[in-house]
Amino acid sequence: MKFKFRLAYYLFGLLIGVMFLMFFLANKKAEFCYLPNCRVLKNIRSKNMTISPEAQKALDEKWVTLDDIRNSVQDGDVDFSKSKEKYKGGTIYVIESETTKGEPIEVVMVNYENKVLLKEVKKQ
Repeated sequence: MKFKFRLAYYLFGLLIGVMFLMFFLANKKAEFCYLPNCRVLKNIRSKNMTISPEAQKALDEKWVTLDDIRNSVQDGDVDFSKSKEKYKGGTIYVIESETTKGEPIEVVMVNYENKVLLKEVKKQ
């Protein structure tokens, strides 16, 4: 069999396989989350969040909102060089993100076994 016929059969089979996978995986709402940044943020999002007095003070000042915190946990970047310190039975993670106004912020969270503590929010 000539090369162009083998290539055509291969591409046709590949197309059918991709369409088959898209049909079945579209209903499962599967997400690719194997990178370290994605795994940490997904773990933090899956737990209940409590707010420390320092973080509540920053929220009361109105320069940052809970929506900004949720967006940072959704789309932020974990700074692993500042993270991974132990703190009262949990692990500190520093997340860099922006407010809805475009101001850079740094969110410090403590990840415990069954909850997450919003320790502080700082302007960068």
